[in-house]
Amino acid sequence: MSFTDRLVLWLHIGFAIFTIGPVTVAIMSTPRYIRKRNLVIVRYLYRTTTIFAITSLGVLIFGLVLASLKHDFSKPWLTVSLTLFVVALVLMLLIIRDQHRAISALEDARATAVEAAAETQAAQAQQAAAQPSAPSQEAAPGAAEESAEPAQVAAGPPVTAGTHLGHVERGRVATMGGVVSLIWLVILVLMIWNS
Repeated sequence: MSFTDRLVLWLHIGFAIFTIGPVTVAIMSTPRYIRKRNLVIVRYLYRTTTIFAITSLGVLIFGLVLASLKHDFSKPWLTVSLTLFVVALVLMLLIIRDQHRAISALEDARATAVEAAAETQAAQAQQAAAQPSAPSQEAAPGAAEESAEPAQVAAGPPVTAGTHLGHVERGRVATMGGVVSLIWLVILVLMIWNS
């Protein structure tokens, strides 16, 4: 094996280690943080997945160069590996799309919660302004109950509406992430078995 062959092999393995591992971890962590509605971490995982999915093309490029240098294109295991890698790339694009949709859903839910809180505060301020400045002790408990009711009504719908927030995206990311991980494992077995 020449120095060029070894260099390309090292680059191929290096890109595999430093891109496929992080992208897999980012993908598999996403559903948990969608469920927790942690918008900051979901955005971070989205960026991480995007960056490492793009840089994982280095694995494919250096793998093709290595196969060309060794004249291995006629071997069936290499064709299977290349096909599986392309399928994994397509699945990662779909995962990135679902991560983006989950981020949009989380942002919409946050905006809805902020609006509901503002409406609740406005309603409480109006009730406080409508009440006499020195209410009698008998009227005070009733007024307190009335002021508590609108707050519960206004705060109730956003919480219940957001219960299944990102449920579809979370399931798709988890499923496709599992398939991508399985594809990486099959490619690894093919590479080791036939090298």
